[in-house]
Amino acid sequence: MKILISADMEGATGVTWPADVLPGTPQWERCRTLFTSDVNAAVLGFYDAGADRVLINEAHWTMRNLLLERLDARAEMLTGRHKSLSMVEGVQHGDVDGIAFVGYHTGAGAEGVLAHTYLANSITGVWLNGIRASEGVLNAHVVAEYGVPVILVTGDDLTCLDAAGYAPDAVTVAVKDHVSRYAAVCRTPARTAADIRAAAKAAAPLAVRHEPVRGGPFTVEVEFDAEHLAMAATVVPGVARSGERKVAYTSATMYEGIRTFKAVTTIVSAAVEEQYG
Repeated sequence: MKILISADMEGATGVTWPADVLPGTPQWERCRTLFTSDVNAAVLGFYDAGADRVLINEAHWTMRNLLLERLDARAEMLTGRHKSLSMVEGVQHGDVDGIAFVGYHTGAGAEGVLAHTYLANSITGVWLNGIRASEGVLNAHVVAEYGVPVILVTGDDLTCLDAAGYAPDAVTVAVKDHVSRYAAVCRTPARTAADIRAAAKAAAPLAVRHEPVRGGPFTVEVEFDAEHLAMAATVVPGVARSGERKVAYTSATMYEGIRTFKAVTTIVSAAVEEQYG
């Protein structure tokens, strides 16, 4: 049994505001320990259940946040940026039996602690075939094309509700309860570590590869907070304006869809100017 953990940070224990997740800040340094604790708890739970290999793919910001030296020695970690499948890199090699989304969050424009989709701001909504989509939704469609089920999701309580829509069989753990975008009722790391470890152990039997799901075509629509960002996004081939602040594109597969989305967000992030956005 091989498990892939896609590890994001906004949904980690104790994380509630931007400084908690922005590399280089004192709060980020503190929260790296909490983030690592969540991920390591999932690793321990999967090994408790008999996993042969657990690979962690760092999926937050610079993708250099977890503390390798604090992880269980049996685990492996893929760290760093510029990966073909970004947040779910590693799923494409045909040897992953199940994937866990640890530290996930809700999508841009939705309620949830630090809710966003890929970009912290600028994007105000993403829709996949007409349905509002979080990073969890997008990534779940990608891994389905490789026959890999989402078996565990951790984050705030609204993230767990979101997961019920794209991975109804997955085990979920709420490490905090949403109050506002920058506030939450948080459990202690000792409690969340125990909860995540138990959930991972319970989720492991769900790690059974299935036939690849070919659900395309996929139409992705992205809404921005400024008109010039929509204009900038049309530099990406196949991306066209669908409204004053919206663009859309259609891909035959989610492999193509997520790579185009990454290109759009990269172009748009470069088009944001200080203060005025």
